[in-house]
Amino acid sequence: MEPNKKHKERPEEMSPERRDKLLITQVLEALARSIDAKDKYTNGHSERVAIYSRMIARKLGFSAEEQEDIYYMGLLHDIGKIGVPHDLISKTSGLTDEEYSVMKSHPIVGYDILSEISSMPELAMAARWHHEYFNGKGYPDGIAGDDIPFFVRIIAVADSYDAMASNRSYRQYLPQDVIRAEIEKNSGTQFDPVVAKAMIDIIDADTTYSLHE
Repeated sequence: MEPNKKHKERPEEMSPERRDKLLITQVLEALARSIDAKDKYTNGHSERVAIYSRMIARKLGFSAEEQEDIYYMGLLHDIGKIGVPHDLISKTSGLTDEEYSVMKSHPIVGYDILSEISSMPELAMAARWHHEYFNGKGYPDGIAGDDIPFFVRIIAVADSYDAMASNRSYRQYLPQDVIRAEIEKNSGTQFDPVVAKAMIDIIDADTTYSLHE
């Protein structure tokens, strides 16, 4: 996995602006870990999604500042799972229709939590729309194509990639070629083709298959 840039500078050597930025990053990473800790099979998911999202953004030529913003959005994309009962998140068998409906509420819960952050409204958008499909068949709003902000389309691919490349209660992480085929198959339907192509390029460059849990 691409190593997250850990912070080797000593606080007293940093500018005030750098210290503030470091504090924000570390607080958001800690919050992401607390969200994922609800279940051992989602542990680390948000940080991996953030890292993969940043990798895709870099591949697509986003600026360093934009890559950092997308990293933050990835960290908090699943914050709405705070409102999902633990027994649903950790359930090893299939969900009932009612349980699935509760699980599908987490994007709206996340949006409600983050919508008061006026300085970065993209955080709330990423939380609300990361399960939308490029063809409009996702949830919760059924928006499609360019109506889904591009940075959300990046997070959607990163989120799906990590879901397949992580261990679950019912299976081990999937082989790399299976994941690649799934992303390619769903390009243009679930995924933005441009973002899917960037993820496939990243997969192809990962010859040792290091990008998994």
